[in-house]
Amino acid sequence: MAMKITEELRAKAEVYYGDEMCQEKTKLLLKEVGLPNGLLPLKDIMECGYIEETGFVWLKQKKKVDHFFEKIGRVVSYAPEITAYAEKSKIRKVTGVKAKELLLWITINEIAVDERPTGKLVCRSTAGLFRTFPTSAFEVAEKDKERKEDQVSASSGAATGTTTTTPAAPAAPPAAAAALEK
Repeated sequence: MAMKITEELRAKAEVYYGDEMCQEKTKLLLKEVGLPNGLLPLKDIMECGYIEETGFVWLKQKKKVDHFFEKIGRVVSYAPEITAYAEKSKIRKVTGVKAKELLLWITINEIAVDERPTGKLVCRSTAGLFRTFPTSAFEVAEKDKERKEDQVSASSGAATGTTTTTPAAPAAPPAAAAALEK
């Protein structure tokens, strides 16, 4: 059951609006508590808030998001409102997150990184069930993300009419070109 975000909670919290700002703050929070940066692959986040004294955090998105984690072969569903308490290496009392296990949706209420050298991520349900996964399955490479953004900006430049010219290579003589084709 999702916790109601009251005006009293909002008054104590750092509240941010808009997808870009909330994505940035979510990644920063995950990094600060020591969790993988791809753990919450949310879309269209409208609002996020964090109360530093208690560690309470909430995220509101436009609609439910189902995400398939390829490396572990699992579908995870993120409700329009997600709440949790963030601590070092874990988030507890999580609401709004469910994982599909066989034919059942299991409610996740705690996600923690194991302190042992293995560095495994442990997801626990309210029923006492748990699964252990490699943390690498939830990591998103920042360089890959930047590279994709560069590719998008380069292609958008072509769409806006701007062109980039590169010096042309000297043309090969026709006889050399014919020899290369054979």
